[in-house]
Amino acid sequence: MNKCIWALKSSLEEQYHDLEWGVPVHDDRLLFEFLILEGAQAGLSWSTILKKREGYRKAFDNFDAELVANYDDKKINTLLVNPEIIRNKLKINAAVTNAQVFLKVQQEFGSFDKYIWRFVEGAPKQNAWKNMADFPVTTAESDVMSKDLKKRGFKFVGSTICYAHMQATGMVNDHTIDCFRHAEIGNACKSVQDLI
Repeated sequence: MNKCIWALKSSLEEQYHDLEWGVPVHDDRLLFEFLILEGAQAGLSWSTILKKREGYRKAFDNFDAELVANYDDKKINTLLVNPEIIRNKLKINAAVTNAQVFLKVQQEFGSFDKYIWRFVEGAPKQNAWKNMADFPVTTAESDVMSKDLKKRGFKFVGSTICYAHMQATGMVNDHTIDCFRHAEIGNACKSVQDLI
């Protein structure tokens, strides 16, 4: 089976590609997880983050936004010496801030899912890239998302990070057209749309 070339670098990336990347996510906990992980990735490779993902889940209480929002200086200092995560003070503080703002968004919209999916009008965008070189790093949608997230007080949410979040959570289907997952995800999304 053909796969996106980036997925062939390691078994961890291949597993993530085959099972998660591009699958529409509507679970608030998982949306929060990806928001924090994408921010942690800034300046690093996604494979680095994938290797530390379980460490992040342990360190950040399985991305329970209510718990993360209440982290105090003592907890933050513990995170700063935790080798299982990226020990960057700005990124760790941003995770706490983002949890606090995340909870406000949930209150305002009923769920973070309802808020974030508005940027693609509630349905995944089906792209048709021939190869990775065709992938944009930002789009008009990610620009608008980034601007709105920043206005609300989120940190580490530049347009490139927002687009990576959109790719990860299936707001866009960016599997290359020769990849077996492109059609699988596209067909699954069509089936869901047909039911609505």
